[in-house]
Amino acid sequence: MMTRNIPEKIEILLRKGAVFPDPHNVIIGDEVDIDRISGNRLIIYSGCKIYGSSTLILDGVKIGYEGPVTLENCQVGSEVNLKGGYFKDSVFLKSSILGYGSHVREGTILEEETSIAHTVGLKHTILFPYVTLGSLINFCDCFMSGGTSRKDHSEVGSSYIHFNYTPNQDKATPSLIGDVPNGVMLKQKPIFLGGQGGLVGPCRLTFGTTIAAGTICRKDELRPGRLIIGGPVKNENIPFTPGNNINIKKIIDNNFIYIANLSALMFWYSQVRSQFISLDFPETLLSGLKEKLNLAILERIKRLKELFDKTYDNNAVIERIWSEIENNFISEEDLPGLIPLKNSFLDIIYSGIKNFGKEYLPVIKNLSDEESNIGTQWLQGIVDIKTDTALKLLQPVCPINLLQSSQREPISP
Repeated sequence: MMTRNIPEKIEILLRKGAVFPDPHNVIIGDEVDIDRISGNRLIIYSGCKIYGSSTLILDGVKIGYEGPVTLENCQVGSEVNLKGGYFKDSVFLKSSILGYGSHVREGTILEEETSIAHTVGLKHTILFPYVTLGSLINFCDCFMSGGTSRKDHSEVGSSYIHFNYTPNQDKATPSLIGDVPNGVMLKQKPIFLGGQGGLVGPCRLTFGTTIAAGTICRKDELRPGRLIIGGPVKNENIPFTPGNNINIKKIIDNNFIYIANLSALMFWYSQVRSQFISLDFPETLLSGLKEKLNLAILERIKRLKELFDKTYDNNAVIERIWSEIENNFISEEDLPGLIPLKNSFLDIIYSGIKNFGKEYLPVIKNLSDEESNIGTQWLQGIVDIKTDTALKLLQPVCPINLLQSSQREPISP
């Protein structure tokens, strides 16, 4: 009886030590760079398909144990478990777990030890370490942080929806759940979004917020330690014209603050994460993080501009200033007034690496409150400067009272 030859790329991975329970039923695209795939403790189960020239897979990864996986141009860190589903243009850091039926699309980043259960949809979603999502969730266009460990983590209950598309047919709706400057320090109280509920973007929630099961949250909550309980929806039947953005002030403010937080995260990746390059976190994985984060920033800028084009008639003015707004958010040039804070914090990181090695979580978790506060001040300065700069650039387009948003209440640590 004749047996089919095993494809060349799978043969190479087998020689590297990878395990294929059924090598004849795995597809690896011609464009895949096999040198970017580790064979060390790698297991790829039957029915899986791997595509994309930028695909990266590190040690100890399991792919497709519960069902077939399609993986395209993703960067997969060590010990990641992709149980089943579709994954494209995303990054998964060490020990993250993604359940059966996952549908994870571009611009998504799951940092260390995050987990999602079965049938979860993500796109342009960023989850900080330990954040956990239940099952049957649609959580696109979100950032979420909070929590200190796998036993003390932010969580989203099952059957939860982030409402990210409006009757005005726009997606200028990103929600900031926690923040970057405080969240990266892994010292904040967790956030809990109860099951069978929803969040209407764009929205901001601070650390320690709890939303009761079954609640649809439509308003920002920047006071820590609050419980939000939703009652029955009021029955109304009133005239409505799509395109009448009565909440434009909130939309602009929350979008700019969201994008500025992503900008601060880019500084964090470039200046801090870059100090942890190692076998578990190679330069190629860092490049993937920055690439996906840049996608997320550009997506949010694009979606906000689409809203402006619909809302305001002076499109020529918008076109003129929009490149300046975009450059404000994507620029990684140091902000002069913040350089002393940055340098002080980097010195602290260098010291932590000497004590704990290039293990990201131990170094960050062992920072003292005083040390963390230096880093938070640096990152919050980036958020504030970039937000205020963008608001000032809007003066030729928006009513002047919109700029009162610069007096916004910051998210409390």
